[in-house]
Amino acid sequence: MPRAVAPQLAGLVERLIGGPLPIRLRAWDGTEAGPVDDPDAPVAVVRHRRALRRLLWNPGELGLARAFVAGELEVDGDIAEGLSRFWKLAETQGLAGMRLSRADIVDAVGVAAGLRAIGPRPKPPASEARLSGRLHTRRRDRAAIAHHYDLSNEFYEFLLDPQMAYSCGYWTQEDSPTYGLVDAQRDKLDLICRKLGLAPGTRLLDVGCGWASLLIHAAQHYGVRAVGVTLSAQQQSYGLARVRDLGLTDQVEIRMQDYRAISTGSGSDPFDAIASIEMGEHVGQDNYPVYAATLHTLLRPKGRLLVQQMSRGASGRNSAPGGGPFMERYVAPDMHMRPLGSTLDMLEAAGLEVVDVHSLREHYVWTVRPWLATLQERKAEAVALIGEEQYRVWLLYLAGAALAFEENRMGVHQILMVRPGTRGSTGLPRRRQAVLGMESAAPVADNGAVNGHRAVARPA
Repeated sequence: MPRAVAPQLAGLVERLIGGPLPIRLRAWDGTEAGPVDDPDAPVAVVRHRRALRRLLWNPGELGLARAFVAGELEVDGDIAEGLSRFWKLAETQGLAGMRLSRADIVDAVGVAAGLRAIGPRPKPPASEARLSGRLHTRRRDRAAIAHHYDLSNEFYEFLLDPQMAYSCGYWTQEDSPTYGLVDAQRDKLDLICRKLGLAPGTRLLDVGCGWASLLIHAAQHYGVRAVGVTLSAQQQSYGLARVRDLGLTDQVEIRMQDYRAISTGSGSDPFDAIASIEMGEHVGQDNYPVYAATLHTLLRPKGRLLVQQMSRGASGRNSAPGGGPFMERYVAPDMHMRPLGSTLDMLEAAGLEVVDVHSLREHYVWTVRPWLATLQERKAEAVALIGEEQYRVWLLYLAGAALAFEENRMGVHQILMVRPGTRGSTGLPRRRQAVLGMESAAPVADNGAVNGHRAVARPA
């Protein structure tokens, strides 16, 4: 009679990690192993012996990620809870930099052989990024952005709020049954506009404009003339259609353009204000000084710049600049996050003066959770739009992201800066409340009515 598979797998894992499994394990033969004192604990389901083969070829996060994306490994129960338990185990057992010894490898191969899991390296799932060329060339950066952002406009419409804001929201109310993601994203866009001091006629540049949420909000409610740039063809086409449908073509221009190629326009002065919302993570470590210097050059003296950007902690709890093998292969290839202080150093070295730094880390937990809920509660619709494999990518991505922000392994900040003018003058008001747009009603353009209402300033 064949031996039960799950106890063999559980025994191997526990020997390798030096402790008990934090969740239960169910194998392809239906057997289970692991803790029995927590009936609500998630269950890792190993559906195929190929999952074990992947782990032999790529021990650790990459092998697990490939098995999950391929559908050979699943989680029965709360996937975020399962990830949290394994992350806590990795911290307590010091597993982040673990390397298998020769004895570990021999042990693992022996178990795999007994389970008939030995074989050639399985092909990676089709959704894994396959970029080529030197890191952060313009061609490679376009390919990296297209991998994630050109997935499907219809899918992003399904997942995001009607404003199509794909970044951390700003949650200004607590315990309100009527306040949700739509409100938080609107309040985030308005907060950015107020911090930038936008007013009718202001020339605004949005570097990494996404689906034009900020461009449209600033044009409708603040009367700006705006230029947005993106490397995503689908984002550009979607944004242009929105601008046309809203009658904003005289105010808003959207270019498919690399940040290194942006100009102010023939005979035009530098921009009065610049925003770059969660785009700086994509430029890379070596190119970040180029990115910062470009923003400085494009901004007029005494003009304001707001960068909203993710970071990783300086304590070493999250040492992977790209977020780890899963994020780097499936979600955001070539992304680079660094501690906040390192980013501030580079921005200041470019000649920008940092005026205010605003942490939104917990706001990102509240932002990601509705995205994850939509994905899980409307699984059939999501799968119809992007397929089973990409559905699993997004499930793991959003669950992991919510957890990383909740546990302070990743952060996100709004960094408000100014380009000093003659003799260091900034032109900023003396009161902090005025600098951050916390004192007076927001200026509204003549066409700023939305459903009969006009924008007003909200408490920051």
